[in-house]
Amino acid sequence: MDQAGTVGASDLGAIDGLNPVEQSQLLLARLMEGGQEDDNTCEALDRLTKLLNDEADGNNKTTDAKPEIGSICDVLDDVCVDTILGYLDMRQVEAFFFDRCQKGTYDDYIVAFCAAAAVFPLATTPTVEMFLSEGFLPSLAPLMRRKWKSRKVETACLEMLNAASMHPECRQPIRNYCTEWLEEVVHQSDEDLSSAVHAADPDVQVTPGSIAMRRHSRAVQHLAAVILAKLTAVPSATQQAIQGNEGRIQPATTSIEDLSQKFTTLLLTDPESGKGHSVEGLAYATIQPTVKEEVAHNPELLKSLVNILGDAPAKSVITYGVLSIFMNLTLYRPVQSEEEKRMDQLKAYANAAGKLAAPNPLNDNDHVADRCKRVFEAGVIPVLVTHSRHGSSASLSLIISIVSSLSVTTSLRGQLAQQGAVNLLIAAWSALPDTETQARRTAAQALARILISTNPSLVFGGTRARPQNAAIRPLASILSPDPTAETRDLLPSFEALMALTNLASTDDDTRATIIRIAFTEIEEQLLSSNNLVSKAATELICNLVQCVEGVALYAADTPQVAERLHILLALTDAEDEATRSAAGGALASLTAYEEVVRGIVKRKRGVEVVLSLCAEDNEDLRHRGVFVIYNMISHEGEVGKLARKEIRNKNGLEILKACAKKSRRAEVIEVTVQALKVVLEED
Repeated sequence: MDQAGTVGASDLGAIDGLNPVEQSQLLLARLMEGGQEDDNTCEALDRLTKLLNDEADGNNKTTDAKPEIGSICDVLDDVCVDTILGYLDMRQVEAFFFDRCQKGTYDDYIVAFCAAAAVFPLATTPTVEMFLSEGFLPSLAPLMRRKWKSRKVETACLEMLNAASMHPECRQPIRNYCTEWLEEVVHQSDEDLSSAVHAADPDVQVTPGSIAMRRHSRAVQHLAAVILAKLTAVPSATQQAIQGNEGRIQPATTSIEDLSQKFTTLLLTDPESGKGHSVEGLAYATIQPTVKEEVAHNPELLKSLVNILGDAPAKSVITYGVLSIFMNLTLYRPVQSEEEKRMDQLKAYANAAGKLAAPNPLNDNDHVADRCKRVFEAGVIPVLVTHSRHGSSASLSLIISIVSSLSVTTSLRGQLAQQGAVNLLIAAWSALPDTETQARRTAAQALARILISTNPSLVFGGTRARPQNAAIRPLASILSPDPTAETRDLLPSFEALMALTNLASTDDDTRATIIRIAFTEIEEQLLSSNNLVSKAATELICNLVQCVEGVALYAADTPQVAERLHILLALTDAEDEATRSAAGGALASLTAYEEVVRGIVKRKRGVEVVLSLCAEDNEDLRHRGVFVIYNMISHEGEVGKLARKEIRNKNGLEILKACAKKSRRAEVIEVTVQALKVVLEED
């Protein structure tokens, strides 16, 4: 790399004949050498950036043709990275920034503002300090109010403010010093400007296109509207603390609804020229409930947003913006416990100085459900499916949130499955890294909701569908409550159990896979203190024991199996009737095997709890009970003798006679009579 010293700063073009890796080595050597003019340094950085982009995009024909050249990344070591990061040193940038601003030429303003906008996301803390330096923000108003406009300066200035307004510390100062002239920019009209020019010089003939008509461009107005939307939609953390400083605060007169209407009009009338700004503005405006309702009740706008998303490249700003809009429209309020609700009320009371703030009714479940239905009807799902295949983790998390909200509405679940939402959620759960815990849990819960309400054979039966076993791991991942959550939410556990029960109703291969992947977690939920969760787990067990692998869990002479059978017997005596029914159904299948019958007979009160099913008021439960008894006493050999003897000893004959008298259905009476005959037989 020492040959880089022979290449002068002004003749970087001489390296064009080299391959990309060699060019990168020489450029890095020049940057590490230092002592260059700023223009030459920028040129070297630009060229290195292009080489890296070309390699990342796979557009470098030289690399494609000669793979033996290797990758540029191979020559980047810690010294190279340290050198490049050194050019972001804000001690340099701050001096560079203020020097440029002090020069006061349009070109210098453009460079300074663009640099600040670019550096904000890379080095936020020092850039915020620079941005909030005393006297800087007040100096922007005279610049933006100059009689003769430089559109490039205005755009660069507003791009900087746009980047800064995403940071909480910057929003309130921007409100203080910039709101008034931002609104002037947004609301300036041709008529107002013409009147102002004529008042200043009555002899001036104002004609369209004349230099006297120089005004803020439409792009500048749209960008100013985006900034106002951010300031209005997102409250500042320090706003309450400085409300008393009336002399410096300029309250906004443009409502978030007005700004939303501007963005909507632009998207519908001129989508190409104002698409980026309008989407960004609506992404912030739809944080507010009133705007959510306006957007959701505009079918033309929703369809336009779907089309924009469909045409937007993956991982683009437009894609993220439209996804943010749809997420805002469909987002449900978090479910809160009673304790959490009380704490929020106390906080609201304290913050409002004695005034209790009620939740906005436009964010209640009924309004959100209606918005979800309208978004779905706009045709968003097929577009989300397409974007989910190539999106970033951030975009994928938004897509998951949208689909999850739509899946809350039961009537939409079948259509969601038809349009590819199941495959989307399975693929998203698999694609997201383990660190994205919440997004993966949300994807799994949405998947569970859809699979609860749909026929697995229809969802997974198509030639292009994923095998249904692919859904088991995501569902198993939410069987246990989220260990990181402040409150214990059992709804995901319940929905996952219900979905697995539906899958387990299909075939033995699916049942065996569920047992292999998730049985430990399923067994834990059998003893849940929540009756619904315990019931769902028992119903799943009832389906799982229909396969050989399920029977093996209860048909062995080991302490673990004995304890497992004891739990199932205990559930036949549970308070919840549906749980007793599911446990009885499982025993009806398992008692076809001698090992299980032996385990019931050996268990203290084992036969008694089965007989208690025969005495139930519910005829379905009695049917299950007498079927279990019939299975037990019908076995040949020692096991059958033991079962018959124990049933006689536990007053089984009288209980079976009472069951026969109480029952009305033929199938119940028939199996009861058959059981009585077998019990009465002499061994």
